[in-house]
Amino acid sequence: MPTDPISLYIEHRGPLVDYATRIVGSRAQAEDVVQEAWLRLRQAHNQSAVLEPVAYLYRVVRNLAIDTRRRLAREFGRTSPDEMAAALPAEAPSAEQSAAAKDELRLVLEALAALPERTRIAVRMNRIEGRTLQEVADHLDLSVTRTFRLVAEGVAHCDRWRVRGRRRVG
Repeated sequence: MPTDPISLYIEHRGPLVDYATRIVGSRAQAEDVVQEAWLRLRQAHNQSAVLEPVAYLYRVVRNLAIDTRRRLAREFGRTSPDEMAAALPAEAPSAEQSAAAKDELRLVLEALAALPERTRIAVRMNRIEGRTLQEVADHLDLSVTRTFRLVAEGVAHCDRWRVRGRRRVG
């Protein structure tokens, strides 16, 4: 059984997402929970030896999923469907929201353009097109582990780029 965080993540990702989905009720939210759990496992693994990494992953996913469910319940409350619909933002964004979104998009596109081609393709296919890591790995003729690293590096690069861009603008 692998003990490094990436191999554990790849091996158990599907069942962990299914597990988190049952708790939070949303596959998209479950994906976020599992990714956060992996980051925490990686951090814990770097700081000290985790004796039972799979059990640790499941425990962290469970705790994060419960926290996510509670947060969503607080945000949306126990309201009627009509009240929820009324609370939704207007379909058309305000001029300020539109300008902010355009700035954000510009920064992300700049960040993507600055990435090496293979990393840019991996991020685009996984994060924008919604392709699985396996599909991206097959397309790029890479291992899933290397593909995961490319996506993680690309997303981190985009985040750093956006933060720098906001400091210059704001």
